Amino acid sequence: MDPRALRALRCPHRARPNLLPGPSPRDGGGIPYGSSPIISIPETDPRPAPSEDLVLLVILGPTGTGKSALALDLAGRLSGEIVGCDALQVYRGFDVATAKPSEEERRRIVHHGVDVADPSTDWSVADHVRMADEAIAAIAARRRVPLVVGGTGMYLRGLLRGLVPAPERSPLLRERLRRLAARHGVARLHRWLASIDPPSAARLSPRDGQRILRALEVALESGSTWSDIIEREGTWAGSSERYRSLKIGLDMDRALLGQRLDARVDAYFDAGLVAEVRLLLAQGVPPTANAFKAIGYREVLAALSAGADAQAVRPEVKRSTRRLAKRQRTWFRKEPDVRWLDAAAEPARLAEQIQALWQRVR
Repeated sequence: MDPRALRALRCPHRARPNLLPGPSPRDGGGIPYGSSPIISIPETDPRPAPSEDLVLLVILGPTGTGKSALALDLAGRLSGEIVGCDALQVYRGFDVATAKPSEEERRRIVHHGVDVADPSTDWSVADHVRMADEAIAAIAARRRVPLVVGGTGMYLRGLLRGLVPAPERSPLLRERLRRLAARHGVARLHRWLASIDPPSAARLSPRDGQRILRALEVALESGSTWSDIIEREGTWAGSSERYRSLKIGLDMDRALLGQRLDARVDAYFDAGLVAEVRLLLAQGVPPTANAFKAIGYREVLAALSAGADAQAVRPEVKRSTRRLAKRQRTWFRKEPDVRWLDAAAEPARLAEQIQALWQRVR
């Protein structure tokens, strides 16, 4: 790797050599939600291993299957607290289209992992694992039940399996890379990554800005590429899980879920999604923020940036939401030891079924 790259990125007052590959007519904009993991955690973790007596109740499944409502019911029945496993609910101000619990629900049941991050920052898998570990330890200390709830499969797997050590983020380097992305485009940085770490570049979409920047950070900070780390140590820290858990999966007929998701998208727009995006921009949240990659927000942002009618993107948001549910279903079907239940069943009956299962594992 050319050492000039690291010097130029770390030293903003020095002239930067022309290290980026030239533009391509195929360069495109936009950053899709979801891709291969680029994760980091400190080299050492001072927290003790979880107690063997500790058991998590995990509620997982595609978006729109009623995980949050079921978790609220179960938390009340079992004297529990909810640990969010959602990549977007962590961001303050992103409220309308993230299905966050209401203020009343948060007063009734303690929630962890909601509104904990500034939307101008990048919340990572490692951030989530640290937050969740601390929340779970505190819940257990209060002799209450930790319910891990959400649809971000990578966050759940990171929590249960642990993360491979990688260099911590450098805010200065990240900012320099962001400026390069804004000036030259994400696809151009993807070609730069291909010259440094070809396997990682092949695994990532040319539009996946967050993970392209992270792979460049790893290479520039450590001198070792992310693909080398994965080959040497694997993606996750171990094959065995760090916590005992009862995993409950919710799913339903795809046509019925599709109808639910369409209605949810309509509700987001009716509740003021477009106005919220305008407000976030006015408050200084940059259009390049990771939080703006969320479905609904990214489509509205693109329309506003182009001077188009933001209400007209509803069909596009509906299609993206259905595709997200499909990806989540595929991911979670590979998760081991999940007890799948029909999310279309009567909610009280579902809660009773899970409560009975919980008594057996306890």
